Amino acid sequence: MIPFARTDTSTLARWWWTVDRWSLAALGLLIAFGIVLTVAASPPVALRIGFGEYHFVSRHLVFIVPTLAILFAVSLMDPGRVRRLAVIVLAGGMLGVLATLVIGVEIKGAKRWLSLAGFSIQPSEFVKPAFAVVAAWLFSQQRLRHDAPGYNAAIGLYVVIVLLLLAQPDLGMAVLISAVWGVQFFLAGLPMVLVLALATLAVGGMVGSYFLFDHVASRIDRFLDPSSGDSYQIDRSLEAFSNGGVWGTGPGEGTVKLHLPDAHADFIFAVAGEELGLFWCLALLALFGFLVLRGLARALADDDLFVVLATTGLLTLFGAQALINMGSALHLIPTKGMTLPFVSYGGSSMLAMGLAMGMVLALTRRRPGVRGMR
Repeated sequence: MIPFARTDTSTLARWWWTVDRWSLAALGLLIAFGIVLTVAASPPVALRIGFGEYHFVSRHLVFIVPTLAILFAVSLMDPGRVRRLAVIVLAGGMLGVLATLVIGVEIKGAKRWLSLAGFSIQPSEFVKPAFAVVAAWLFSQQRLRHDAPGYNAAIGLYVVIVLLLLAQPDLGMAVLISAVWGVQFFLAGLPMVLVLALATLAVGGMVGSYFLFDHVASRIDRFLDPSSGDSYQIDRSLEAFSNGGVWGTGPGEGTVKLHLPDAHADFIFAVAGEELGLFWCLALLALFGFLVLRGLARALADDDLFVVLATTGLLTLFGAQALINMGSALHLIPTKGMTLPFVSYGGSSMLAMGLAMGMVLALTRRRPGVRGMR
């Protein structure tokens, strides 16, 4: 049943007929996957660290409510309001990252969290989508107005944010920000000579991080030679995929969650591999792929360079984070503590991804008079 008539001119009706409902449905399925896997993976983790059995489940469900509210509210906005919101969130997020260096809670050797009213907030999570939109605006301004210092401002903003992230330290987040910035700069018309120069700098930065950060060196060494250090988590993760086979052991029937410390967060894909099997893991991967490709197809049909760059940056962030999480669990890349969007437990990550995908839905809504969006 269609909830609104096409002649209805209310805000909700206009939203319904212009938003990408296929992407909305895919996001709903992704969130449903997250609920099922959190219920399956988190109780043993909660009991192991002294919480109630459904501690993480209840918190995950609590965070879904504001996430959906943010996603819906932001999807109602026009591109101008999305840009203004991004500027506000980026300013607040950068101040929050700066605050973590002074009053942040240290976990596993990194100061990335602020403790507020009993909850841990990770400000850098909100910097990611906001930066993607603000950088897109700066790049588009340079192309539209050659006297605007858009490129220089985007470079300066990128450098400041990366330095703040490395001070925490959070190399994984810095890599994500770099990927978004690099893709957007390339689409904005970066000369091929500079593309090669930036690629060389990126490789140099990765090599340098190996020598500057002990935890990075340890993870790379263990990836190349598992016998060189503790590979317990990745060994259990690979075991889980092997045990799951094609159809899995069944929801709640797996054992990897009894042994993995981060089964509900960084290694939730391993729980999916064991309990749901190859088929449903591929279905989950297909959902991520569909959301990225669908969003890109709608964005590239738009005449507004800002919309194209912002949507591409947000979807690069979304897709790259999913690939990093899955690749880590499958031992395709060195392990990196990063959530699987909308699936892993993590309040800051879920809220930030709600913001990011709300922006994507807002930017890809059909707008009268726009080529390919009629």
